[in-house]
Amino acid sequence: MTESPDETVVLLRRWHQGDQRALAVLVERELPWMRNYVHGRLGQLLRARGETDDYVQEAMLHVLRYGPRFVTDNRDAFRRLLARIVENSLRDMADWHGAERRALRRERPVPSDSVLHLDRPHETVTRPSQDAERHEQEAWVALALELLEPDDRAVILLRQWEGLEFAAVGQRLGVAEDTARMRFQRALPRLARKLEALRSGSWDGAVPG
Repeated sequence: MTESPDETVVLLRRWHQGDQRALAVLVERELPWMRNYVHGRLGQLLRARGETDDYVQEAMLHVLRYGPRFVTDNRDAFRRLLARIVENSLRDMADWHGAERRALRRERPVPSDSVLHLDRPHETVTRPSQDAERHEQEAWVALALELLEPDDRAVILLRQWEGLEFAAVGQRLGVAEDTARMRFQRALPRLARKLEALRSGSWDGAVPG
């Protein structure tokens, strides 16, 4: 019997509802595709670290457990979004500060009570609490951040996540303080545009092809 092309979406929804088995099946199902995609883009980085499957699987599990939760209406959309986030996660693993960031994310994961529906415009509705509204906003921003180009994402993470001064940001990025400040100022509008595209239901324009 041919498997439904949207079984991935079903598994994703089950995982968001707390089904641990669904997460394992989802990763197993998508790992071969993700491995091929990522290896084509990060082959040298992965070869330097070891077995591709191990690192891609670790990144997928990390993203699905601790990253912003989203649902889409089809498997291709899910793959495109997850591939971008996994790629960024693998880059983090290669960075010398990656372990610290992963530890922080485990301590302060994106709130799991907000599942973002990407295939329809986000509408403002009455929330049961200010916390729920804040959690949802955090999830939208976190997802938009994961879809930025690596340089933009890095400067925002260093400045906003780690709270570094621009001199320290520049030092981490290997650029002058003024250059780090300029990169940050340019990255913020790009983040805002990603966020607007996601919340409007036009997420396709927010994800590189």
